[in-house]
Amino acid sequence: MSAIRLAVTVVSAAMTISRHPVVRAGIHAVANNPKARDAAISATRSAAYNAGVIARHISGRRTP
Repeated sequence: MSAIRLAVTVVSAAMTISRHPVVRAGIHAVANNPKARDAAISATRSAAYNAGVIARHISGRRTP
């Protein structure tokens, strides 16, 4: 499976999951709790960084 196809699949799954009522209720609960909101922000940033690291490992670094 190509990297583009995998990315499209992951994004589609994330969009589908985000529309679920239980997930939406959880998001609203976290948004109203400052301590949980800070933890969610930290986890999201960490996950984004790790995804970037994995993407760089897969695609390799390009030298100019």
